[in-house]
Amino acid sequence: MTESCLLQGRRIEPAQFLQVRELVAEHPQWSRYRLSRELCALWDWRTPTGQWKDMAARTLMIKMAARGWIQLPERRRPSPNRHRLAPPPERSWPRRAVTGGLSELGPLEITEVSGQAPGRAEVRAALAQFHYLGYRTPVGENLQYLVHGQSGRLLAVVAFGAAAWKCAARDQWIGWTARQREARLSWIANNHRFLILPFVTVRYLASHLLGQLARRLATDWGQKYGHPVVLLETFVERERFAGTCYRAANWQGLGPTRGRSRQDRTRSLQVPVKEVYAYPLRADFRQELTR
Repeated sequence: MTESCLLQGRRIEPAQFLQVRELVAEHPQWSRYRLSRELCALWDWRTPTGQWKDMAARTLMIKMAARGWIQLPERRRPSPNRHRLAPPPERSWPRRAVTGGLSELGPLEITEVSGQAPGRAEVRAALAQFHYLGYRTPVGENLQYLVHGQSGRLLAVVAFGAAAWKCAARDQWIGWTARQREARLSWIANNHRFLILPFVTVRYLASHLLGQLARRLATDWGQKYGHPVVLLETFVERERFAGTCYRAANWQGLGPTRGRSRQDRTRSLQVPVKEVYAYPLRADFRQELTR
């Protein structure tokens, strides 16, 4: 490898590539976990809160091995990734309809639960049972919210995670370069799941929740991960939804996706076209993202 390349959101220079090769070659008895931790220490590769980014390091080495650049030891135990995660057992949810207006719900309780096992389990169960995309274990930075009514009943589940690596409509709208995107992509959060339970039909609830979450998400993200978020994005499948609640909450439509998947290496895999929406959390979001 004589030129730099981008892997796992990090630009790898030839000297760093040699460091990885030497680390793996000199310690054939080490596990993948041990290698990833040592690589983090070697590069001082940490999250903004100071934790080792060992999962990112492990994924980087797996990608290098897939290209034939290094030879990793055999995996010693199955990885508990999103594909092997068994679906949660179905829960018995209250079926009584929740209708009426927002004022009739009373004050809503919006709780961020990504750091709480019971809360995460409730998010997982609701999405697996009621969301058309189901539940996938979040990878990387994420926030998960449960929304309860005054009676304590669960009304909605909302999840935010890492932004899409590339999106032509978004990237053109921001006006950043590839290098700027590499440096600042983590300052965008993607609303990848938004579920109002099927028994809940309260007018304006969806747009109201989007507004409430937009007002607190930057603070929640900064407290958990130690860096800011200045822009929100989401992708709405055109054939299923009109994006009404996002427009009502003042999200901006940026145009459609190209109907391609990030796994589409041959440009032949068609996926549903989605409308891209964005919501700035700060007036100077462009200046922050294009530094």
